[in-house]
Amino acid sequence: MTYHGKTDRTKQAYERVLREFETFLTEERGVDDPANAEHRDCMAWIHRLRNSVAESTVATYAAYLHRFYAYMTQVGTFESNPMTLVVEEMDERINTDPTRREISIPEMRDFLASIDHPLDRTLLLTMLKTGVRVGELCNLDLRDLSIPTTRDRIDVSVRPQLDGRGNALFVAADRAVGDEIDGERRTAANKRKRATVIPVDEELRRSLVRWLAIRPDPVSQAEPLFVSTGDGWGERVTPHVVHHIVEGHASERGWHREGGGAEENVTPHYFRHFFTTHLRDRAGDRGIVKYLRGDVASDVIDTYTHDWGDRVRRTYEEHIYTLA
Repeated sequence: MTYHGKTDRTKQAYERVLREFETFLTEERGVDDPANAEHRDCMAWIHRLRNSVAESTVATYAAYLHRFYAYMTQVGTFESNPMTLVVEEMDERINTDPTRREISIPEMRDFLASIDHPLDRTLLLTMLKTGVRVGELCNLDLRDLSIPTTRDRIDVSVRPQLDGRGNALFVAADRAVGDEIDGERRTAANKRKRATVIPVDEELRRSLVRWLAIRPDPVSQAEPLFVSTGDGWGERVTPHVVHHIVEGHASERGWHREGGGAEENVTPHYFRHFFTTHLRDRAGDRGIVKYLRGDVASDVIDTYTHDWGDRVRRTYEEHIYTLA
């Protein structure tokens, strides 16, 4: 967790939740080791939580436990992940955050129409049309983007994972704070379970081309896709910069105020919520949306990776909203 850039507060939250689960197993289920817990033990813990904490907290604690078991299984310490079935039985729909501000597609379209700066507009549009997290956005390099401009006109070696995928964006899963990649120490982390290839539609492609036409020469040899046009000219944008950009435009719209909570304020994470809600509702395919978000476990993601050129792109292009 330290290598992935988690804060001390987050690490302490994981420690507390996992210790509480361990105590529950020992005292109430007679299970002496989390490795021996079964799906019904995990479900019993979830049911007990519902009597003491809010439903959103239940979902958070379940996610903590699910990630713990997924990791222990991945490294071969545990044989299986009993939370996989639990999250399905919880009908863990991608959280629509019903308490959040609801913004319609026409309202978001009008919001974007008020933003002229190529960097600001493209940053926002990329998040809105791909669902990437702010750290993942900042970590994008030029070689992660496959469009005619990068394939044919700019001297850049596009990732081989994008070969034959048409216009697409590659989002890695192996970025942690402090990692040195292509001679640059990263200041943001990617939280995906697996690397993901996300289609780039014509609207996003046009915005990216417009941005690349005025993009300052980057300071880093890693060739960041998004670099600053203000203070720190040519340096890779950071999550702080993106938050400042989003919150500035949202404040002008009345969608953000100092001290406001998640249910009121529009932040970079809100765009991930917007992408999830509207694409899922339009496409009706929860699996593909989870794949695009990078939330899918390996056994499921392999299905979509294999069928990427057909089902994923077709579903995305048929149902992604237009915002221009």
